[in-house]
Amino acid sequence: MTGLMVCVAVLAATSAYGVLHRRRNGRVRVRGRDEGQRLDAGRLGGELGERATLVQFSSAFCAPCRATRRVLGEVAGMVPGVAHVEIDAEAHLDLVRDLGIVKTPTVLVLDADGRVVRRAAGQPRKADVIAALGEAV
Repeated sequence: MTGLMVCVAVLAATSAYGVLHRRRNGRVRVRGRDEGQRLDAGRLGGELGERATLVQFSSAFCAPCRATRRVLGEVAGMVPGVAHVEIDAEAHLDLVRDLGIVKTPTVLVLDADGRVVRRAAGQPRKADVIAALGEAV
């Protein structure tokens, strides 16, 4: 009987964790650590957009990275003055460490001056990215 109770408790805990993780994955939000972080074209390896820049950190074997690349490319094509820059996380470990990137894909939304205004870890939805751009401009 004790084994059954332990099994039920473990299943309940892992289910709660799974639901929480799924809700947070891909959400575009503000992090306190991002305040004051500024990136320029030299560190990014690409030009900043006139209004905003979507910076995507990817890795070679990341399946959600490909879908994120497509979503961000569509958004950058729809919204004038927005650029999309993709960075290989494995090739730019110093930048990954400086920005606290812990998983791929991670998307940073930069304003026109290169300041980080929003961040999403995981694959973001197109509507969330467009809403975040509204706050960056």
